Amino acid sequence: MNPELKTNLKAIWGRAYVRIFGANREPSWVISETLLPVLSVAAYVYVYRALNPDPLYTSLVILGGAMSAYWMNILWSMAMQFYWEKEMGNLDLYMIAPISRMSILLGMASGGFFFATLRAVAIFVLGIVLFQAEFVISNLWQLFLLFFLSMFALYGMGMLFSSVFMLFGRGAWQFSTIFQEPIYLLGGFYYPVKTLGAAVAAIGSLLPITLGLDGMRQLTLKTGKTLGFLSVQTEILLLVVLSIAFLLAAYYSLIFMEKLGKKEGRLSLRWQ
Repeated sequence: MNPELKTNLKAIWGRAYVRIFGANREPSWVISETLLPVLSVAAYVYVYRALNPDPLYTSLVILGGAMSAYWMNILWSMAMQFYWEKEMGNLDLYMIAPISRMSILLGMASGGFFFATLRAVAIFVLGIVLFQAEFVISNLWQLFLLFFLSMFALYGMGMLFSSVFMLFGRGAWQFSTIFQEPIYLLGGFYYPVKTLGAAVAAIGSLLPITLGLDGMRQLTLKTGKTLGFLSVQTEILLLVVLSIAFLLAAYYSLIFMEKLGKKEGRLSLRWQ
């Protein structure tokens, strides 16, 4: 095997290992990130049941609640990671290591995906058991394709955020907080995104999680087709475009931010 490729593969595994094994060694984190989100999902379930007893909306909310685990992982684990590494003094080591910076981001993304999937599955299973949600899969292959394309595009966006946040000081916290709630609105986590209107839903479709959720609801709910904003085929094509766009943007943004940081001396100064 090519030595450079071997080194980068080791770097990917090294960054993924922390999220696959290390993050699950703290029981309080596991409990807080699986049980607490179920409480917010339960609140929406009871609101829908009070307004409309149709079990369709229970399933809609549970699917959105499970997928929210990925967005939280993108925002607080992916986007903020380089900022935290700078605060701990590790970013200098990343910059001088004989590896591609993209391998670090790929490791973070792959490990983060595994980490978030455990939480999403737990929320999904608990939601089904507690609220008797019903799901009917109409096309399994399209569902798998839609899910993995949305994850690929979403973590590509997380890699882009990580490279941009690398040079942020204390403002990184504010930006992460600002991005958290609006995405819940535009992403349609707890309601069909088309209810926002065509213009706002189109803006929300720039987010991979919006298209992924909309398509998965169409493929897993009994009358999901009536809730969809776009056709599943259209959403798959858009997710392919977003996947390529975010990955390329992350690559060039990382190069630009690294050069800018070296020029301005902001890669190793805390709070700068």
